[in-house]
Amino acid sequence: MKRTYLRSRYLLAIDALSLTTSVALAYWLRFDGQPVPPSLLHTAYLFAAFVVPLKLAIFLPIGLYRRIWRFASIADLERILTGLALAAVAAVLVGGVILPATGLAATRVPLSILALDSLLSGVLIGIPRLTPRIVAWHGQRRYRGDDMRAIIAGAGAAGQMIAKELITNPALGIRPVAFVDDDRRKAKHRLHELPVLGTIAELGHVAKEQQARLVVIAMPSAPGAVIRRIVRAAADNGVKTRTVPSLSEMLAGKRPNLSLRDVQIEDLLRREPVETDLASVRNLSHGRTVMVTGAGGSIGSELCRQLARLTPARLVLLGHGENSIFDIQCELRTKFPNLTVTPVIADVRDRTRIMAIFEDVRPYAVFHAAAHKHVPLMEENVVEAITNNIQGTKNVVDAAIAHGVEQLVLISTDKAVRPTSMMGATKRLAERVVQHGAASSGRNFVSVRFGNVLGSRGSVVPTFMQQIRAGGPVTITHPDMRRYFMTIPEAVQLVLQAGALGNGGEVFVLDMGEPVRILDLATDLIGLCGLEVERDIEIKVTGTRPGEKLYEEMFFHEEHASQTDHPKVLRAKKAGLPDGLVKLIDRLIAAAPTVDHAELREMLIALVPDFQRPAIELADVPQTDIPQPRRWTGQFRVVSGTPAILADSATDPDM
Repeated sequence: MKRTYLRSRYLLAIDALSLTTSVALAYWLRFDGQPVPPSLLHTAYLFAAFVVPLKLAIFLPIGLYRRIWRFASIADLERILTGLALAAVAAVLVGGVILPATGLAATRVPLSILALDSLLSGVLIGIPRLTPRIVAWHGQRRYRGDDMRAIIAGAGAAGQMIAKELITNPALGIRPVAFVDDDRRKAKHRLHELPVLGTIAELGHVAKEQQARLVVIAMPSAPGAVIRRIVRAAADNGVKTRTVPSLSEMLAGKRPNLSLRDVQIEDLLRREPVETDLASVRNLSHGRTVMVTGAGGSIGSELCRQLARLTPARLVLLGHGENSIFDIQCELRTKFPNLTVTPVIADVRDRTRIMAIFEDVRPYAVFHAAAHKHVPLMEENVVEAITNNIQGTKNVVDAAIAHGVEQLVLISTDKAVRPTSMMGATKRLAERVVQHGAASSGRNFVSVRFGNVLGSRGSVVPTFMQQIRAGGPVTITHPDMRRYFMTIPEAVQLVLQAGALGNGGEVFVLDMGEPVRILDLATDLIGLCGLEVERDIEIKVTGTRPGEKLYEEMFFHEEHASQTDHPKVLRAKKAGLPDGLVKLIDRLIAAAPTVDHAELREMLIALVPDFQRPAIELADVPQTDIPQPRRWTGQFRVVSGTPAILADSATDPDM
């Protein structure tokens, strides 16, 4: 405190001397350096004697003596200007009105002197305050010779914040040298003393010209197509990329500030953030008992995290794997100590156990995420697919009806549309079970279809990353395989929103944009790891697996898709359930443990009229039809015996 007091005292003394000097300089300038006429000299002394203490008295409450000016900001500059404006008004009142009106001075102070005094006061008051800030700013820009030269992509608010942070913290070892931005109004201008040298399309040229080794992508709301353009341009010129968090990450609290991180595959697939209507979603859980089945899985555990933020009275975690339930239970109890968390180890196929659990906990809402999801595994384990995905869903729906559950959301999949796999067929029938439950009970039981969820256990991205870390090869099943992708937070927000939008019996789907080619996904991941296809990592095409199809669909012919109140969520209202379908489903469930595998498949297929038997094999694809990757040169070796081919570099700038 003593040091602050001494600094303020010295600054007060400097201001007193400066304000006195300002009056003297104003008179000296007014009379071109000649002596002040005797008739005005008395007025000058009186004016200085009154106005200097008055100005200091104005500066004190404004706070000009309670600042560390080395860290001066725009707010501090506003304080200086406010103080000077009030001081100027006070000077005019004293010199132009009060002194002559009271008879203390024979004449008023000339207006020219009042104007000069105000201007000079501003200069003399500002110099001792802004000089430390200027010196500190120049000191912060002392970069080392080995600092990484960086270009900032995006000259908006995020880009300017990143530039300011990098300039004021040279210890980070990153020296910003320029911006690129598609807003041509900013071209050739400077922000934080950094030039805007071109558009994103000119990034490669700017990087070479500035000898940059890093591109910082400061565009948290940019779509994935823009991020891909920047990453490709940087990769083509041997430049690394880092980015700021997306808006969805910041809103979810995962990265509350603009801290830099490596570009991830989610950035390349980024869409506009899904905005959830929290008011309507909160009604599902606030002060209520909510149950999540499959709570230890990727989707189930994220559901638990987001539901916990909506302040339920009790959150029931139901799962078959004790370790995963234990992990999410510990996490929730640490992050939400006031939340009542009830872990339940149970198998949804055990009807008696499920009924007993529902009778005990009496949930208001149920999110049913327990299921088998791996397509090739379920082709070889049809019994498990039927008993878990269909029988388990029926047990949960029946228990929900019997014990007063008002809201139920089934996690389904786009593979349920024109299914070609046992997994897809069982999820299609699970949707039918939920639809029947909604019709028979009149309650809000709905289904939600996902595309592929990035980062979920067993999904393609973690698999590719394991293969890359092992040195390759990265395996894809078909060069033209395409899938819809979404992130785990997006998927969970859709689940929550569907529960709020539903009336019962509908299927909800997220508008996920265009499907992504798995080949492009693999090449993007290899590039993000700083490697090149052919030189570092080989890509193998292994052929489609049982039950796989090249393209996924979100709706089929019986469904009528329509918009909802949410711009990113579509609703499908089904035409109706076929007569006797539920009884046939019961027969299928009863037959599952005893009927031959092949016969069971045919029974399942018979219940799904638009089941598609996959006919395409890799051998049917001519060598010349195998598409080329869209960036980073690559080599693809077909395991089935097709001769190896070499693929050229990127040809499509938008993918």
